[in-house]
Amino acid sequence: MGFEPVGQVLGSAVYHVASSGTTWRYYDCSYPYAGWSRRVSAPALVAASGQGAASKRLVDVLLAARHAALARMTAECTALGGDGVVAANLTMAPFPSSPNCFEFQVIGTALRAQGDVRPRRPFTTHLDGQGFAKLIAGGWVPVELLVGLAIGTRHDDWTTQRQNWFGAGNQEVTGWSNLVAVTRHDARARISEQAWQTGADGVVLGDSRLTIWREECVRARRHSNNSAQKDHVAEATLVGTAVARFTMRQEPPRTLTVMPLDPHRRRARSV
Repeated sequence: MGFEPVGQVLGSAVYHVASSGTTWRYYDCSYPYAGWSRRVSAPALVAASGQGAASKRLVDVLLAARHAALARMTAECTALGGDGVVAANLTMAPFPSSPNCFEFQVIGTALRAQGDVRPRRPFTTHLDGQGFAKLIAGGWVPVELLVGLAIGTRHDDWTTQRQNWFGAGNQEVTGWSNLVAVTRHDARARISEQAWQTGADGVVLGDSRLTIWREECVRARRHSNNSAQKDHVAEATLVGTAVARFTMRQEPPRTLTVMPLDPHRRRARSV
């Protein structure tokens, strides 16, 4: 497809994740009736990071760390004379011996264009070599690796508790369904905003993850010292590549021939 590999590139950033006081302040549910001793029928809403909830500060620092690691990998690509990075794999892991620190690492393979047409700045994509070749053959080019991250917190209100009782029977827990839907929608909105800022025409999604856990309701504890009330927290992460369309030659793109290296599969196949 007119590109050749020039080397492996890596970007890494270690960030300390702190807050004013303790880390649980990031997961404030914002439910005004948290801590009340009597039953309240008013439904709890989802405190989403994209809507300015307390968790926005946590999302901002995680995305800043991602940008730092990605910029350092791109700088290594430029130093090698590369024009882009494929198979970029982004990971986050706790830093050893420091529970409040996380290492963000992105690693991939730098490519150099063999022709005279060169991108103005290096592209980055999660697609591997075969996926990148299919993208180019279809008239698209990768622009940038994107991460859409959102955190939603919802108080376990009276209706949620009643729907989740042991003898409640088969029914939907509407509050938790809403928590999942709002948080995922928020993550999609964040990755769409990033793609729009790059000037891309769309996003090729590579990974979608959702993590849910239970937290002590910090608002109830702070207002009435009631540690029995609980919240649920959802974290949605989308990883994808912003892509842009370019003008292709008039004839249709040729079929890509893949040669298997497995000795038990001797016949070539077309994709």
